[in-house]
Amino acid sequence: MTIRLYDTDARQVRDFTPLRPGCVSIYLCGATVQAAPHIGHIRSGLNFDIMRRWFAYRGYEVTFVRNVTDIDDKILAKADDSGTPWWAIGYTNERAFNSGYDTLGCLPPTYEPRATGHVPEMIEMMRGLIERGHAYAADGNVYFDVRSWPGYLSLSNQDLDNLLQPSGEGETGKRDPRDFAMWKAAKPGEPSWETPWGRGRPGWHLECSAMAHKYLGETFDIHGGGLDLVFPHHENEIAQAKAYGDGFARYWVHNAWVTMSGEKMSKSLGNSVLVSEMAKRWRPLVLRYYLGTPHYRSMIEYSEEALREAESAFARIEGFLQRVVELAGPVAPAAEVPPAFAAAMDDDLGVPQAMAVVHTTVRQGNAALSADDKEAAVARAAELRAMLSVLGMDPLDEHWAGSAERGDDLHGVVDSLVRLVLDQRQAARARKDYATADAIRDQLAQAGLAVEDTPSGPRWSLASR
Repeated sequence: MTIRLYDTDARQVRDFTPLRPGCVSIYLCGATVQAAPHIGHIRSGLNFDIMRRWFAYRGYEVTFVRNVTDIDDKILAKADDSGTPWWAIGYTNERAFNSGYDTLGCLPPTYEPRATGHVPEMIEMMRGLIERGHAYAADGNVYFDVRSWPGYLSLSNQDLDNLLQPSGEGETGKRDPRDFAMWKAAKPGEPSWETPWGRGRPGWHLECSAMAHKYLGETFDIHGGGLDLVFPHHENEIAQAKAYGDGFARYWVHNAWVTMSGEKMSKSLGNSVLVSEMAKRWRPLVLRYYLGTPHYRSMIEYSEEALREAESAFARIEGFLQRVVELAGPVAPAAEVPPAFAAAMDDDLGVPQAMAVVHTTVRQGNAALSADDKEAAVARAAELRAMLSVLGMDPLDEHWAGSAERGDDLHGVVDSLVRLVLDQRQAARARKDYATADAIRDQLAQAGLAVEDTPSGPRWSLASR
């Protein structure tokens, strides 16, 4: 068994060989908490949650670090515009992100460091880079000298002579316009920390290099994030860390975007879809299925129709499990997933191919139910639960079964009312008044409820949209 991953730096799929046998260390660039998360933000956390779960299934001890950027230009600009303290904006939105991760079933990280809690580590890294000749102070800022590091731009495969480095306001004193800020001089009214080079605040790129070093050491296995972070963020992280003397990340893994009308979903485009609002309209488990089943390196074009298709597809999976439980009682997940599912997941987390195995198993299970083969149906259900558990999508798991999603807090009340109507329908069928029975079923369908007649009696569910 060998897990293979697409390494952005190598530009190819590589066999994964851990730094330490039996262990895997992952650093994921997490939230910049200037606003509440949309589903494009959460996709990255969800994709790496599936990666983490697969490594754990394969027997690895996983250390998973997901940082929080709680200070940057956008947060400070929003604080200035709204009159709200910058730390209040950050904390409120950090909680919104964590709520979004939890809503969609992401496991909590091993460590979740905030940038503002690691200024001493950043100062230490800057001091080392200045001593080695890779950084310099100017006008209270500290810059990285990109020409001092020969490997700069290898990740994004750019030409230094043609580079346009993003720069922020107040970045004065640069020796070269392509140099990037690691530390920004204090401005009136902004938060700042004391350093040997004057008061100021961290630059975005320095934060992650310092936190990865603290929590995962000089060298670690996997650095992840969205495709949009390859440059400048990850490129600059590499330059800082390696010039400091770290081996840094051995594999670079990037997830693709959620798009709308072909454009990356972002707040600046005004096309974001907040997780908190989406979860009111769609079951969170369906949202996880929708965001988690495409390959992590494939773009997802958002549409209501695609979500409805995801809802219908997952309903078929869930419906089979419900029928088996009604027939045979609780079914535990199998000890192992089917070999074809494992092969797909080992091959660069091939979730689409793994889901093909899931749906084939559902079809086989339904065929077994139709043939009254209880033993085969239970076996398929056990395999299905094992596969869905690895993906964090098992509807019988405690996380989903115990949640109050899409009105489940009222499920008992609704069930009692629907049962009264279904009893009337059964009575009509018993007296062979099929017209009345069909009319009751049609009325329930108009109300958004689907009725299925089973050997143990009628069962209702929310109809697909």
